[in-house]
Amino acid sequence: MIGRAHMRAMATSAALAAGVLLAGCNAEQMGMVGEKATRPIPDKLLAEIEAKNMDKGSPMLVRLFKQESELEVWKQDRTGRYALLKTYPICRWSGDLGPKVKEGDRQAPEGFYSIGPGQMNPNSGYYLSFNTGFPNAYDRAWNRSGSQLMVHGDCSSRGCYAMTDEQISEIYSLARESFFGGSTSFQFQAYPFRMTAENFARHRNNPNMAFWKMIKQGNDAFEVTKQDVKVSFCEKKYVFDAERAPGATRDPVFNASAKCPAYSVPEDVAQAIQEKQRADELKTAQLVTRGTPIARARTGIDGGMHPVFASKLPDGDAAIDKDVTDYTVSANSSAPGTVPGYATLPLPKASSDAPATAVASSNSNAPIAGATTPTSRAVLANANASASASDTAPQSGGFFSKLKESMGFRTAEAKPAETPDSAKPEAKSPAHKPKVEAKTASGKSTVEKSTDSAQTKAAEEKAAPTRVIALDGKKSQTQAKSDDGSVFPQPVAPPAPTTASAQPALSGSAPTVSGNSFDSRWSLR
Repeated sequence: MIGRAHMRAMATSAALAAGVLLAGCNAEQMGMVGEKATRPIPDKLLAEIEAKNMDKGSPMLVRLFKQESELEVWKQDRTGRYALLKTYPICRWSGDLGPKVKEGDRQAPEGFYSIGPGQMNPNSGYYLSFNTGFPNAYDRAWNRSGSQLMVHGDCSSRGCYAMTDEQISEIYSLARESFFGGSTSFQFQAYPFRMTAENFARHRNNPNMAFWKMIKQGNDAFEVTKQDVKVSFCEKKYVFDAERAPGATRDPVFNASAKCPAYSVPEDVAQAIQEKQRADELKTAQLVTRGTPIARARTGIDGGMHPVFASKLPDGDAAIDKDVTDYTVSANSSAPGTVPGYATLPLPKASSDAPATAVASSNSNAPIAGATTPTSRAVLANANASASASDTAPQSGGFFSKLKESMGFRTAEAKPAETPDSAKPEAKSPAHKPKVEAKTASGKSTVEKSTDSAQTKAAEEKAAPTRVIALDGKKSQTQAKSDDGSVFPQPVAPPAPTTASAQPALSGSAPTVSGNSFDSRWSLR
């Protein structure tokens, strides 16, 4: 068995490396894409991995919190339990607190997803990225639609979670080494906020509360076990850590839209979770009784940005929610990475439309981001509009798929094709994004299409380089980019699951994820 695991890890490594080289041949500058995707884990982070009794190839897990704008990377230590490796401040996310409901609502997804090698994109138009796998079986059971929901670089978002390029480079390298170590996937848990009693008291009137209480069960399962949470779906709800019921002769079979089968939860896990839930509910009730104020309305505010970035931008203090105090990364810390000059703050429209000028910040000696204008905000609004079919449509029969199957990897279940709200781009953009054609490992061509309708404006945008501002003490750089942009409607509150009150205290199985293959991951996004 050890030999088989070693061979599977070698096959994964070979497929990833070969795919990157093939993808690099289609880039404007050969080798640049391969360099990004194969960049090693920084020495400082490797030292931290060793200090925390971990291996660089051990399994990893990602947890993300919108309100706090923070992303956590956990890795399995040598005792077999997960421990927190590093917390990354999120540079920008879009929409509001709450799950994604439909294509074009600008919402970043919430829930539990599984990320496999086929969802890693070394050729992303936003430095590097991985696909969250939205929609999963739960989302599809509620007819929720959306595509190209990523975690990527470039600090610009329209339904994604955007990091700086430096941050996504680290996260990507950690995931790559985890796959090289033998992992076939890593779990991605996305929450509206940290699942604390204080936050549930502050958001007690939010229409998404039933959904949040449901996914909190998965959060609590991870908190008490520090293990991957087994996720299943039935009766249009999540179930966590489900296993064969006593006396049953086979494992339960789950269907997101069907009645839940008989199942059980390990007794020790169930008891620990129930105790945590009772304590949290009691504390929430006490906080409400003491008059904990309801979270302020976010009317007209699109998404969020971590204070470590916002505090160093012009007018950035106005974008920080002063009621949120449980940030792991301090706003006075050195900002990790570079922020494009077109990045915008999550401010109400009346405030954000006023031109801003570059000013020095007392919190950092690093250079500060330049002016943000209505034009630059429009560019950001649709910065992710174009993406290749490789992130959504699986391809089969190629070299990497055959290699994967021959070495014993499980083939991801093909996901039914989605039909977006509209076959055309969600909005016209003022900036031109040129067509780029590349061939996948299976020989198919993919084309990144422009969503532009204003050619004159496009020429002007293309001629002027985009300012990229270093926030970590490095010298400012100039980088040419072509981005699309448009204004999207505010997110619509999703319907709360109607079966939440009837669901068992605990429940679970592996989520259904995007059926991306080894071939499809190497196309341009």
